[in-house]
Parts: sequence; structure tokens; C-alpha cells
Amino acid sequence: MTHLMDTYHPPARTGPLMPLYKDEDCLIFEKPSGLLSVPGRGPEKQDCMSARVAEDHIRVLIVHRLDMETSGLLLFARFGDAQRQFSELFATGQVDKTYTAIVNGEPDPETGVIDLPLIRDWPNRPRQMVDHEKGKPAQTKWRVLERLDGRTRMELKPVTGRTHQLRVHMDAIGHPILGDNLYGTDESRAEADRLMLHATRLKLKNPFTGHTIDVTSRPPF
Repeated sequence: MTHLMDTYHPPARTGPLMPLYKDEDCLIFEKPSGLLSVPGRGPEKQDCMSARVAEDHIRVLIVHRLDMETSGLLLFARFGDAQRQFSELFATGQVDKTYTAIVNGEPDPETGVIDLPLIRDWPNRPRQMVDHEKGKPAQTKWRVLERLDGRTRMELKPVTGRTHQLRVHMDAIGHPILGDNLYGTDESRAEADRLMLHATRLKLKNPFTGHTIDVTSRPPF
């Protein structure tokens, strides 16, 4: 299988990036699908969300990442100490993250929790896999939003933040996210021209002011 990073073609810029939220300590932007969060290896992979934001906004530092194929909300800090403190909130599970996905099949019942430990699949990296002996704990809460005749629109809330967690977990329970070229089946990959996964909400407390930041983004699918 040819990995998407072997043929990286980021979406074209459509103008200056405007934040969905900003205060004295951070900014939140919406990343498009197909764009790296941070630079990759090689000159052809330097175009990324962090570089584009830096072109339009002075002194911004990325706090967390989204997979290249995932769209949605990304938080940036305005200075070094803010980056460290916001990063600590993500690392310690103090950020409420919500995603919207469209998956293959119709999960039953209406809600559930996936608790499957994950580890890197080294022979097939960057793939991850379930490993009950050596994997790191990983939990995902899910809820059905809409049933779509063989597909399902779902709300996914990662309790932990493992690499590709939502993608691996949904594939592991037999409901891969549509358009996922790393996981799923040939059928589910062909069902969409992009990964149908969008980071729709970030909710957290600003560690400097105590103010609750609560930002939402409408899925483009």
C-alpha cells in the first residue's frame, strides 16, 4: 500500500488564516484535511498548518497535532510558557476533545466505550495496532448521532490521546472510518475521497486566567 505521505499534496491556501478563537495566551484555528500539522521530513513536506499560521501570526507555537487526513480544531500558544502549560493540559487529560466521524456499518447500541490498548505496528509504521500484552491503555467514548443506511455519523471522544486512536479503535470494533487509507477495508476506503473525521470541539480552562475556552467547528461533511 502506498502511504499518503509518499505523495504529499497539501491543499492550496485560500487567503490569510483567521482564528476561530483568540485571547492573550492562545489561538485556535481550523486545519483542513490533507495538510500536515507540523513539518515532515524533506523540503516537499515543509508546507503545514504550523508554518501557515506562523506566516500570518507572529510568535505562535503549536500545542497538539491532528493527523494529516483529519480536519478540525488546532490550538496554538502565543509564547513558550503558554505552550508548556497548554500542552500539560492535553497530556493530563484536562482537555475535552470531541470529534465527528462517519463510519461503515451501524454500531449497536447507541453509546459505548472502547477500551483497547494500542502500540505501534513497527513493520508497518506509521500504522498502530491493538496489543493486549504490550499496548498502552487507550479509551474512546462513542455515541451515534445519525444512522445513514449502512453508514453512521458518530460523536467520538478520546479519553486518552494515542496516535491514530480513533481510527484504530473504530476499525477494531468493525466500523472503520470512511476514507481511511491506513485502516479499514477496500470498501470503506473507497466510500469517501477523504478521511471522514473532524475535530469539532475543544473545551479547556485557560491555565493563566481560569477562563473556560469552548470552541466548536462544523464538520465539512
